[in-house]
Amino acid sequence: MTVKKDKGVTRRDFIKKTGVVGAGLGAAVAVPSFARKAFAAKRDYILIGHPNPSTGPLAGFGEASPWADEKAIDAINRMGGIFIKEYGKKVPIKLKMADTESDPTKAAELAAKLILKDKVDLMVAMHTPDTVNPVDAMCERYQMPCISLDAPVEPWLTGGPYKWSFHAFWTVASATDLFAGIWDKYAAKTSKVVGGFWPNDPDGTSWSAIFKEKLSARGYKVVDPGRFPYFNKDFSSFISKFKREKVDIITGTLIAPDWTTAWKQCHQQGFVPKIATVAKACLFPTDVNAIGGNLPNGLTTEVWWSPHHPFKSSLTGETAKDLCDAWTKETKKAWTQPIGFKYAGFEIVADALKRAQTLKKEKIRAAIAATDMDTIVGHIKYNAKNYSETPLVGGQWVKGKKWPWELEIVYNEQNPTIKKTAEMVFPLPR
Repeated sequence: MTVKKDKGVTRRDFIKKTGVVGAGLGAAVAVPSFARKAFAAKRDYILIGHPNPSTGPLAGFGEASPWADEKAIDAINRMGGIFIKEYGKKVPIKLKMADTESDPTKAAELAAKLILKDKVDLMVAMHTPDTVNPVDAMCERYQMPCISLDAPVEPWLTGGPYKWSFHAFWTVASATDLFAGIWDKYAAKTSKVVGGFWPNDPDGTSWSAIFKEKLSARGYKVVDPGRFPYFNKDFSSFISKFKREKVDIITGTLIAPDWTTAWKQCHQQGFVPKIATVAKACLFPTDVNAIGGNLPNGLTTEVWWSPHHPFKSSLTGETAKDLCDAWTKETKKAWTQPIGFKYAGFEIVADALKRAQTLKKEKIRAAIAATDMDTIVGHIKYNAKNYSETPLVGGQWVKGKKWPWELEIVYNEQNPTIKKTAEMVFPLPR
């Protein structure tokens, strides 16, 4: 498949590109308001929409759905659901999930369909600006309350300002500090020259600008060969430039297939830096295993959630480790970071609906805005720009005891309550 994007994603971009969606579903909009209310009144459940990248290059992000979604929803429904005043009783939650195929345009189309045709009561959007920004754009357009997670804040903000969408994740600025913190310990043993693989997408645009500014202030030289399209097949010009500039540290924020191509070509062309700290592409066991051979050994990345995070479910009291253990027991797979954020999305849903006690959109929106709660990913409280920042630590992939590759926490200075599990391997094994 082709990811249809060649520049940063803003709400305006997606409304222009997907304007046909509103026309194509015009019949849904044309239904009189009293008829729409009657339809809703007959429904004996609360419907949550969730566009999810189940396939495509972002499938590693979407892998934990619907398992984690249903885990949280089952916990809510075991208690009878959510009390809704108009119904005079508790009402269960149901999930409507749709595969975006990791395509931004399809994500926007699906979000519009969920709102206009399926008439969801609330939207949950996750997984990188590629599939969060277009969903949030549709929610803003159609005044649908939306809880989004798992997209760095600065690229997410390019789609704002937001009224109906509320977001939780970490900032690129904090990720820059995290990466530099990992490197600082070994700075004297490196050239302090950093080479960047930043693609032509919202992440690449935001990360490259912020990294160059913040890293320069910390005494690092940044070599940026420029943007590149998804599914790039040849990184030779990048690698040649990194060699000429004496790059010792590699970073970037790529989709997994592009990192696999770039990293293999680095080795084939005799370029192995002392440190490689890569966002997005090195987060999940499935993506790391796909790199092949010994190439994942020693790669570092950000860790936004793990069994070692000291947080509990607001629904059941289960710990992050409990949730990871349940995942492994039921799926026979290693834990993966999105599990916690999938689950947390529905914790926020439940909390907001409990306080709203209604399915009226404006009151749900106001309840989300007033969120102030502890979740399995940490404390969530939205600021004036509608986002809440979540914590980051640094991880490194090493050969595992139970799984082929295991992610150890090797840096926690920004968030010391999340314990380290190992010391970093330096330099990269060759």
